[in-house]
Amino acid sequence: MTYNFNLVKFFFSFDDHLYRIHKAEKVYNLWKISGLLVLLSVVIYAWMASLGMGTDFISKDAIGLSELHYEQSKLWFILGRVGFAILMALFLLFVPSLILHLVTDVPYQKVMMMQQIILFVMLIERVMWIPLFVNFGLDWYVSPLSFGVIVSYFTEASWPVYFFGAISLFQLWIIWFQIKYLGYLSTIKKYWIWLNVISLHIFYWFVVAFLAYGDSLMISRWF
Repeated sequence: MTYNFNLVKFFFSFDDHLYRIHKAEKVYNLWKISGLLVLLSVVIYAWMASLGMGTDFISKDAIGLSELHYEQSKLWFILGRVGFAILMALFLLFVPSLILHLVTDVPYQKVMMMQQIILFVMLIERVMWIPLFVNFGLDWYVSPLSFGVIVSYFTEASWPVYFFGAISLFQLWIIWFQIKYLGYLSTIKKYWIWLNVISLHIFYWFVVAFLAYGDSLMISRWF
């Protein structure tokens, strides 16, 4: 049985597609969709950068820069965001796929399809950050969709806010989706899937919080 993967149609008949993926011996469109997702990541992050999201460290030095140097700084920032988008997309597509493939014994291509859906959902989340920032000046870690805004009422410490800011409603959906997807395709015990999926996400949240806390100039706290 062959399966032609369609990223958009997957969301309209989840259980049916999951059954077909489970039975599929060959999967098509995998690399094409991966390329499109990387391109979409580049477009979204370049758009965010062009709107000034994360350019505080450039803007505060603008008075001391000539117009040419200021424009050059903005261009380099946008190029840096493009590079970050490519690395982020490739990492999310391939690294968790390999780890979860080894842990669950689900075929690598089928795990990669799951990661493509997750990357697509994460890009939707990033698009939703844009009006929150442009209209209300809210950074990602105090988005109303994340738990960072709640934690910010209890502490002024940056790191806990960044950590819980990385935990959003989208992230909780992704955890549920990964567990359901892998639980359907894998024969290992469900608690092992839960343990590995949640551990991966906790590690991701720690990395996000660490980068936001320790290296704001590199990515200016925009993930």
